[in-house]
Amino acid sequence: MALDGCLLLCPCLAPAGDSTCLLPTLCLLLPPSWAPCEPSLELTAWGWHFPPSLADLLGTNRSILFFGHRGFLGFRSLYLDEYRDRLFIGGKDVLYSLRLDRANADPKEIYWPPLPGQTEECFRKGKDPGTDCANYIRVLHPYNRTHLLACGTGAFHPVCAFVYVGHRGEVGQHHRGVSVEPGRGRCPHEPSGAFASTLIGGELYTGLTADFLGHDPGIFRSMGTRSALRTEVDQRLLNDPKFVAAHMIPDNDDGDNDKAYFFFTEKVVEADSKEHTIVSRVMRVCVNDAGGQRVLVNKWSTFNKARLVCSVPGPDGIDTYFDELEDVFLLRMKDGKSPEIYALFSTTSHVFQGSAVCVYRMADIREVFNGPFAHRESPHHQWGAYEGRVPYPRPGVCPSKTTNQPRRQYSTTKDFPDEVLHFTRAHPLMYKPVYPRHRRPLLVKTDLPHRLRQLVVDRVEAEDGQHDVFFLGTDAGSVLKVVVLQQTGAYTPEDIVLEELQVFKVPVPITQMEISVKRQVLYVGSSLGVAQVQLHQCETYGTACAECCLARDPYCSWDGSACTRYQPSGKHRYRRHGTRHNNPAHQCLDQNLTGERLGSIEEKVLYGAENNSTFLECVPRSPQASVQWFVQRPPDEQRDEVKTDDRILQTEQGLLFRRLHRHDAGIYYCKTLEHGFTQTMAKTALEVIASEQLAHTFPRGRGDEPPPLPCPKPQAPKAWFKDIMHLISSHNLRRVEEYCTRFWCGSRPYHRKSKLGQDKHALAGVDTGKKGRMAKPHGERSRVPRQAVAT
Repeated sequence: MALDGCLLLCPCLAPAGDSTCLLPTLCLLLPPSWAPCEPSLELTAWGWHFPPSLADLLGTNRSILFFGHRGFLGFRSLYLDEYRDRLFIGGKDVLYSLRLDRANADPKEIYWPPLPGQTEECFRKGKDPGTDCANYIRVLHPYNRTHLLACGTGAFHPVCAFVYVGHRGEVGQHHRGVSVEPGRGRCPHEPSGAFASTLIGGELYTGLTADFLGHDPGIFRSMGTRSALRTEVDQRLLNDPKFVAAHMIPDNDDGDNDKAYFFFTEKVVEADSKEHTIVSRVMRVCVNDAGGQRVLVNKWSTFNKARLVCSVPGPDGIDTYFDELEDVFLLRMKDGKSPEIYALFSTTSHVFQGSAVCVYRMADIREVFNGPFAHRESPHHQWGAYEGRVPYPRPGVCPSKTTNQPRRQYSTTKDFPDEVLHFTRAHPLMYKPVYPRHRRPLLVKTDLPHRLRQLVVDRVEAEDGQHDVFFLGTDAGSVLKVVVLQQTGAYTPEDIVLEELQVFKVPVPITQMEISVKRQVLYVGSSLGVAQVQLHQCETYGTACAECCLARDPYCSWDGSACTRYQPSGKHRYRRHGTRHNNPAHQCLDQNLTGERLGSIEEKVLYGAENNSTFLECVPRSPQASVQWFVQRPPDEQRDEVKTDDRILQTEQGLLFRRLHRHDAGIYYCKTLEHGFTQTMAKTALEVIASEQLAHTFPRGRGDEPPPLPCPKPQAPKAWFKDIMHLISSHNLRRVEEYCTRFWCGSRPYHRKSKLGQDKHALAGVDTGKKGRMAKPHGERSRVPRQAVAT
């Protein structure tokens, strides 16, 4: 059957010979001959690509965007499958499968709306039909070699399905092996509610709120052949939790000791306070937990939790705590047993806002779980270490060869004595907290205008050793690329913001990130769509050894002729780059370090109107460089440093004249200084147009209003338009004429009530180079090489 010009296949539960789909079902939507279903969209090398007005922002070739072909993706989940060379994306009523290889685009889609009547029922129960009453795909896990486990909210009726993906990620191509099951306890009801899940041995471990009203939080195990398990309904176990991450981490080579770890925040009430406090936790249960025989039946019998501390030591022993856990990333080692756990926190303080990254060792986490249990007599008493007798087997341990004794066999938790299970129920919390490595954060950011939400870490082999590069997703649609350096002899590490990648132009929160070290690509998801971003673009750091050195990007190094990707196994005798010691005077001894190179710097001419505002743009390639402005007023050869005040402001993007004076005319040089290396970044000749000339060009009408100016036609410009052309004295009047026509008129109706000041702004924005190349108007930022912009 057809739907909006697209071919709709029903491979799941439709009976043979039936031309319609019976629900529940999964339907595969394929455009005929892979042509786009909507004329406003076109198929690109990786995904669906919007009209050229947005595509211009991707000219750096740094990122590729996928918005789906329904106009709104409603992104909720992401699974990177490098085995099948596919990226699976869960959105609103849809599951996509995309090739990771840009050269062979082959996007496929499963259309999966709620069942009939569920949307109406969701609306009747008070939910928003536009944002809540849809099937948002929130769970994506590989189930086996041929199927993917996918679960959606189902308009507040969670549902799960096993989707056939084959060996090449071809979703929905086969009729067999697809089934739909209830998803309660496996997938949250809410489209955006916090939850975490992991699939271990064909069983799904999930931390979520399992009821429609959001009053039943728990950690669940479902699927598989064993009985389902969950936590007891007890605030001592989970008090209004926000689940962040879930991972399986083995203790040793004995698979019976494998444990599932959950990371979350919850509320606590201390004995000396009636207010709730947010704390972060790490919790674990044994994978082979089967519950108790008489106590804790079908409940976790190995539940333990401990506090995660991320704080900055302060004077007088008072720490600054970052308590709100935002994201967790596991950097896996070869043995799989001792991953380094990187956690992103934010502060709940009303005094200041900030974020921090702490790294934890598994040895420290295991030591805390092997330590004393927390105990208090009543909610009105303080917590203390339990000093009584701890029953055997120790509560929290897994039944394995370690717990078995000749006369006491514990092959399952159902064999544990009731005394052990009662103790486990009464003492879920460990007394000691888990402290980070070096007992302090690895990275602290308190000066950011936005909040950090997501974290991905890549361990990079650089010229001078290994470095950890952090990719931090914000709530403003951007990603910070940061490297942390542990300087010799320094107590605190140094962090360097290498880049800020504005992935989505709209300030939308980044909700998930996945990294492909193999492909050197970062996948970034938000509610708008998914972006594929290269981890590095070394050629943007300039064409000199010193520029490559000062960038301090561990992905890049100087190969003798260009700044390129560093390959540890490459046989390059000329490789030079040091992230820690980035002094170009030492590393680029035989290179030209003058930094002037004025012949390669484009000299621009900027015309500004007297008493108006004017902006001289200059963005350093390195965020660590300091910027200085100098001015030369011909015929003098001397260059004087520009003195800033309330009228002349120096910003991160350049020099702003709030009110231009005639004596401001001159040649302005923007220079950067870093580690003793000085470089001229921009040279701009500023010419000031006197107010008398403007008054002659724009004769006044009644009051302060200029006479109405019609939108000129390029082939027959009006006299006033020609006057502006001659006033500017451009060498290429035709190009300036076309520019002004587009700028003032464009595709929108001309506003007859424009103020004279607006016309002056337009005039002040005209910027020509010596060769007649037009620069961008005031208000349009030119593309900065160190930023990749996408929308």
